[in-house]
Amino acid sequence: MPAPAVSPQTATDAVSQQTASRWVFPSPGNDGAAISRLAAELAIPTAVAAILWKRGYRDPPSATRFLNPRIEDLHDPFLLRDMDRAVARIESAIANREPIEIHGDYDVDGVTSTVILKKALELIGVNAAWHIPHRLNDGYGMQVAAVEEAAKRGVRLIVSVDNGIRAAAAIARGLELGVETIVTDHHLPETDLPPAVAIVNPNRRDCDYPNLNLCGAGVAFKLAHAILSRTGWTNEKLNRVLESFLKLVAIATVADIVPLTGENRIIVKHGLAGLADPRNPGLRALLEVAGFKDRVPNAGEVGFRIAPAINASGRMDSAGQAVRMFLTKNTDEAATIAQELFALNQERQTAERSVVSDILARCVETPVTSDDAALVFWGAGWHRGVVGIVASRVVNKFHRPAIVLGVENGVAQGSGRSIEAFHLLDALESMRDLFTRFGGHAHAAGLTLPEAALEEFRDRLRAYAAGVLTQEDMRPVVEIDVVLQLPELSDALWLAVEQLGPFGMDNRRPLFAVRGAQLASPPQVWKDKHLKVVVKQGTRTVTMKAWNMAEHAPEIAAMGPMDIAFEIERGYYGGWSLTAREFRAQA
Repeated sequence: MPAPAVSPQTATDAVSQQTASRWVFPSPGNDGAAISRLAAELAIPTAVAAILWKRGYRDPPSATRFLNPRIEDLHDPFLLRDMDRAVARIESAIANREPIEIHGDYDVDGVTSTVILKKALELIGVNAAWHIPHRLNDGYGMQVAAVEEAAKRGVRLIVSVDNGIRAAAAIARGLELGVETIVTDHHLPETDLPPAVAIVNPNRRDCDYPNLNLCGAGVAFKLAHAILSRTGWTNEKLNRVLESFLKLVAIATVADIVPLTGENRIIVKHGLAGLADPRNPGLRALLEVAGFKDRVPNAGEVGFRIAPAINASGRMDSAGQAVRMFLTKNTDEAATIAQELFALNQERQTAERSVVSDILARCVETPVTSDDAALVFWGAGWHRGVVGIVASRVVNKFHRPAIVLGVENGVAQGSGRSIEAFHLLDALESMRDLFTRFGGHAHAAGLTLPEAALEEFRDRLRAYAAGVLTQEDMRPVVEIDVVLQLPELSDALWLAVEQLGPFGMDNRRPLFAVRGAQLASPPQVWKDKHLKVVVKQGTRTVTMKAWNMAEHAPEIAAMGPMDIAFEIERGYYGGWSLTAREFRAQA
């Protein structure tokens, strides 16, 4: 039976009042004079200097390096453990004409990793084959069957990208068949590493690479850099080629939600800038279909409009289509595939809405309370390609770790997402006896288990989370960076804020607050679910968008003087716009 339509607000109201947002304002401190000096030395508004100060950039040199990251500051790829062994084995395979096959993954990170490494090998005259598993037919990661098929094709060297660190059985089977494996991955390893000829992963316990937060495409890029550095090219040519790869690495880095600081910031800052002039027919077609023919997307737009289309290929069909789009030199073929990906993404959105509606209906029937420290939902027929996205929606709604699984033929497969205070992979490790397969990160993981074990899993995860999380951990935090008066809003402030980007994990878009503002007119419902709110303070009146807040219109209208948490960002048609994130009546 189809799930009844349930409003997100109805489900949210089922949660205990203890989950109400907690506003945190910057402490006054004694840093005002130092912040003013930093603002003067950098020629930026004091509000933006205060944000830099708060984020640890407290002198002009460090702030300048942050604001203007240089490609020259990317780390040496040979700092990664086993990189020398990986390059040597690839060079040996080339010299001995051994067929090479790249084994990727079906998400954005795995698709772009595959394309980056294949193109790097093409540049030195190697036509490597590639393989992407089918999410529904094959499951995640390197499988024994895939290695056996590669051996039948005569492959003698497999290079994994964005997977492989937990594929010991498949890699061991390859050795039995005369196939060696180089693992390049970023997921957390088990205690025992797989029997690969080289394992390039910054999260190895014995690896001292300075950036533990590379995504899979970042690691593949490092391997490409290491390989191409041995060609004898001039630095100018090498840097030009590396810059061309950064576009895809940037998209993957944003999509994989890794910290956008340090080396990752360099990658994304320069990679996004390169999207102004994409030469790859597939990338160009993708941007055009997404509506970015005449402007460069920011990190948020990559995450919400471009990455989902690439992901849709692997979620709803075969990720091989996305790989082919990036590899083809035919502009018509690239445009056709790009259109197909966006059509698949619409199909994905429909499937996602269906699962979300089902879950919210359950949350009304059996309300989520403060005793539910972790949430586990499963359902027959839920599309496994969307459960990870749905888990993210659940976490955002209820602010606690969530696992969402689809059940088919007695097997449950799904994904989990978590909050900052809860290490999801550690939790799964504590009950690994329940799973057929699992892996991931601190805040995102995938898992497979028998349907019969689901209730025990839910009970054990809830108990584990209850022993780790406090009630405060499960309250969303509204962390204000700077308190402003509305008259302080200006073009100069917006342009300086944009310099702090790209925004994402560990470098979020600054959140400003205005205190004691008042409505200039009643909130207006826009497109049935959003609001336009006109507020005033003193002589200044501004309009703010409030996404998905239509149901809060009566509550906001009744507030009187209010505090508003908001962001300033680029408007779609140019200039800047304001987006309200939270409203509360002034205390």
